[in-house]
Amino acid sequence: MMLPYLIMAFVTLQRLSELVIARRNTARLMAEGAREYGASHYPVMVLMHTAWLLALWFSVGGRPVSWPLLLVFVFLQAMRIWVLATLGPRWTTRVIVLPGAPLVARGPFRFLRHPNYVVVTAELAVLPLTFGLVWIAALFTVLNAAMLYVRIGVENRALGITSEPSPRARP
Repeated sequence: MMLPYLIMAFVTLQRLSELVIARRNTARLMAEGAREYGASHYPVMVLMHTAWLLALWFSVGGRPVSWPLLLVFVFLQAMRIWVLATLGPRWTTRVIVLPGAPLVARGPFRFLRHPNYVVVTAELAVLPLTFGLVWIAALFTVLNAAMLYVRIGVENRALGITSEPSPRARP
């Protein structure tokens, strides 16, 4: 059964291409005078996402694919693209703040303060569940919650965001 491996190849290539885009955007933003916040947690986040991918790669062989959950995952990819397209050259995998740049308030950021984290949280659960891998979904949902607790705090402080409920976005 090749479908699980094709799905994993797509997700892996997508993530690798996003790292290339993020690196390019980060370099450009830093050249424009941006500052990085929370750099110390970044390697842990990368390790967590790499472990998630590896756990899936080593577990999907011979597993059936849930088509309804795969469709949910495809919808999440559309949401991911919407977030990335909205942020454009300001999107990175790091917390990079360009002084004086206004917060993004269009696209999905009209509705959610951190739409990318909503998408990623859903992906970390939905893709393993697509293959019936409940343990991977549960483990990485918990790990991601701990990571986001740190990351969102860093990001909110870096952007000067208060806990008021108005939707705002990262640069």
